[in-house]
Amino acid sequence: MTENSSERSLARSSAVMASGTILSRITGVLRDVAAAAALGFYLVSDAFSLGNSLPTIVYILIIGGALNAVFIPQLVRRMSEDEDQGKAYADRLITLVVSMLLLLSIAAVLAAPLIVDLYTPADYPTNEFDLAVAFARLCLPQVLFYGIYSILGQVLNARGRFGAPMFAPIANNVIAIATFLLFIAVAGTSAAADGILTTQQILILGVGTTLGVISQAVILFPVLRRAGFHWRPRFDWKGAGLGKAGGLAMWTIGLVLVNQATYVVITRLATQANVDAAAAGTVAAGLTTYQKAHLVFMLPHSVITISIVTAMLPALSRIAHAGDLRQVGSDIGTTMRTVAALIVPIAAVLFVTGSDLSILLFGYGAATPEQASLMGEIVSMFMIGLLPFTLFYVLLRGYYAMEDTRTPFYITVGLSAFWLITVVPLFDIAPAGGAQVAMIALTYSLSYWVGLAVAWVLLARRIGGLGSGRTIRSLLRIGVAGLVSLGLMLGTHVILGRTFSAQLPGDKLVVLLILVVVGAVGVASYWAVAWALRIKEVAAVTNLVRRRVRKP
Repeated sequence: MTENSSERSLARSSAVMASGTILSRITGVLRDVAAAAALGFYLVSDAFSLGNSLPTIVYILIIGGALNAVFIPQLVRRMSEDEDQGKAYADRLITLVVSMLLLLSIAAVLAAPLIVDLYTPADYPTNEFDLAVAFARLCLPQVLFYGIYSILGQVLNARGRFGAPMFAPIANNVIAIATFLLFIAVAGTSAAADGILTTQQILILGVGTTLGVISQAVILFPVLRRAGFHWRPRFDWKGAGLGKAGGLAMWTIGLVLVNQATYVVITRLATQANVDAAAAGTVAAGLTTYQKAHLVFMLPHSVITISIVTAMLPALSRIAHAGDLRQVGSDIGTTMRTVAALIVPIAAVLFVTGSDLSILLFGYGAATPEQASLMGEIVSMFMIGLLPFTLFYVLLRGYYAMEDTRTPFYITVGLSAFWLITVVPLFDIAPAGGAQVAMIALTYSLSYWVGLAVAWVLLARRIGGLGSGRTIRSLLRIGVAGLVSLGLMLGTHVILGRTFSAQLPGDKLVVLLILVVVGAVGVASYWAVAWALRIKEVAAVTNLVRRRVRKP
């Protein structure tokens, strides 16, 4: 496969996924807009955010990372090697995963107080702790359905069906939006600021969000049947080849353990920041602020990088299995350059306009414009790490395609150690509230620059090169274009900010005007510099968009 054909193939394969991801992310943002309007960024909101995020944490901690990183290569291999195209293997794998997660969900609900205690600081208020436990007990059954959604999505991906898993979260988001709107209708927008929720209000939030996750999983069953796969539960696991996948998964589980140990620290620090903000009487900023800023951080990665890499990984696994490491390196390098060309201008725009975007999205109802603006400053800190984060993600998929899960584990340990060494002292000296959360985001971003460098060098050495010279030259040109656009946007933002200072931050029409003008300056200047520097990847993306727009 030539480099040009590889680029065209990736573009075609990721088109449906990208559209599904865009729609699911748009509805996901609307879900978080509704959540902010219902609960704001107060301590009560942090209690809900913690309880509702624990299912994802527990799921990923136990098996989610192994499913995403290990079992696609294994499913692809069994499809090519087994006489039944991997049908029996997939049946056993689904049965095993569902059985494990059912038991895990029950255990997690029973252990909810212990889990919440792990993720909260010692001086966390009793009322918020009890509230977080109540939300956790209502939400932790989601663990089972996250697992069902993930494993069914992996089976579909291994069979070349990429669209449905990207569209399924839309159902989840729609139900969640309805849940938050119902909460506002019942409780109004002042309940979170008052700090007290009734049993009815707790049930609305907990049950509603859980129903959304259930719908996300159940909707894939008919899609799987239409794809020609009819799941039949099989419990004859012994000698079925699951042991090899389990062995590979051990290192991935170790990697997830390291990530989740890091997230324990993040959660405890972020919840502590809001406790400190409440004590100091400053603008509320804590776990909810961090999570919603991280959502904005993940949007371009989810729409662009994950769509491209999800399409790339099955083919990359086949190439690695065939022993063509040179082609593996070429495909990874091509993917890195393509992704960077799209990610850099987005990071530059969001770095400058993070507060404006956050006010427009999250400054409603229970959330004040000041709280939303502060969240936007956290978004800017995250943008420093968007490029290394997304390139690091691409590199890890190269390791996984070669069924190497050990090296990513050691790299992640080093990355997490760097973050821990830097975050605690900076958090301790930062002013209470938003500045503390900003330090968490800043050190998170810096740690991925370290992780990217290590992962790149080791993978290039492992497979005999990633076309590193060409990739670095391309990244430098892309970086120059990004820096020029960043400088022009900062200047434009300062001028507009001074011009409309009397109307900020409350006048959302003025905020929208600033966002549109600054964003237009950023995109136009980035494209102009990219054209002048003859950045091939930007030209390729521009031509692809032009063809799609002109297509009848």
